[in-house]
Amino acid sequence: MSGRVRGSILVAVLIAGAGCRSAGTPPPIVEPPLEPPPAAAPPPPSIRPTPPPRAASPPAANPAARAPERALVRVALATSGRSLTISSLDPWELLDRDGAHVLVRAPAGEQWNIERDGRMLRAGRADGLHTDWVAGPVVARLADTGVLVENGKRYRGELHVSAADSGLVIVNRLPLEDYLLGVVPLEIGPRAPAESAAVQAQAVAARSYADVRIGAGTSVSYDLTSTVLDQVYGGVDAETAVGTKAVESTRGLVLKYAGRVVSAPYHSSCGGVTAEPQEVWHSDSVPYLKSVSDRIPGTDRYYCDIAPNFQWMRTFTASQLDADIARYLASYTSVPGGTPGTARDVSVASRTPSGRVGLLTITTSRGNFALRGNDIRFVLRAPSGEILNSTYFSVETTMGPDGRLAALVVHGTGNGHGVGMCQWGAIGRARAGQDFRTILATYYPGTTVEPIE
Repeated sequence: MSGRVRGSILVAVLIAGAGCRSAGTPPPIVEPPLEPPPAAAPPPPSIRPTPPPRAASPPAANPAARAPERALVRVALATSGRSLTISSLDPWELLDRDGAHVLVRAPAGEQWNIERDGRMLRAGRADGLHTDWVAGPVVARLADTGVLVENGKRYRGELHVSAADSGLVIVNRLPLEDYLLGVVPLEIGPRAPAESAAVQAQAVAARSYADVRIGAGTSVSYDLTSTVLDQVYGGVDAETAVGTKAVESTRGLVLKYAGRVVSAPYHSSCGGVTAEPQEVWHSDSVPYLKSVSDRIPGTDRYYCDIAPNFQWMRTFTASQLDADIARYLASYTSVPGGTPGTARDVSVASRTPSGRVGLLTITTSRGNFALRGNDIRFVLRAPSGEILNSTYFSVETTMGPDGRLAALVVHGTGNGHGVGMCQWGAIGRARAGQDFRTILATYYPGTTVEPIE
């Protein structure tokens, strides 16, 4: 989310390299009909691909062209896009998949729409001029410096567009440092200069998370998504002065353990103590992700108790709980026959060393069902689909006159999976005068802050 420390969690960061968040189901794709111009008018000319000028290799000023290959990251802006408009305030080009032919040379301010027909793509202008159909991907690249505008949003680097069964796959390829400019402000929220140490810590953690995933993902076309599945990325429009200064002042710095860059999960607020990976995920223990107390020494307060959602409560009616288990339970535990029945009781079966719920038992008319760790959050959802804030909670059940479950009240603390850096804790520590290296050493014990190479 943008504009504040993320209220939703960075979900399920698997240290082996899987994504760390959840996303909603994408809307169905409705392809626009590919219709010819009205019969009364002659068809507009088609622009055939032309080779680029012999001297037109990407200029050194193009950041994506000049950056070392390792420093480039591919971020999926959309994986099922229905339409795409590209423009820029500077001259730009659209090239075919191997860059051998220029499809479009657009002057500053000129817009082109990308459409697909199966796995083929073409670009069209508002006056009806269009390119030939070509096999994707196609690449939008600045002729010199500036930013590209994709569906009204500004991005540095290049835009790669390909066609998939679900729609258009739009990938922003850009230097890692430029990517972080559009990540850090959305992940840590708008911060005052006095909290800059927390923003620097966020920059190093986000850089580490991204570096581990460059070239290591399961997709051949991108390394990261731009959503809570990985790190929220908003391009140039998300950049802030404080965030930019934090990225620049920590340029190239990552977290390492035993000489290797580490995945660095983080979350909104830990509720007083962080968790170890095996407490919330189906994961083994990790030496640099140990449970850490967020208590302020000599007090009964916590660095993260300044979080707006430090303590929370959520109430489920019987019908809402039944709807949740009918829709989500089978995705996280075995439900013979696929029908879990109606809820009769909910109880905490075990707790983890950090105090979170390790096992939750849901008793229904068809039996007992156990949910483990972070899976609990994806079953106990709000009517909007929002997952439960954390697994750091207690439950209170109310029975109706007929002896059946009438309501479930969940009293919780913290927000997020609880592993790694507590963002609100980092903010509290920065306010207390701790620098970013101290903050990172606290939440990722045993790690060192070093250059990537």
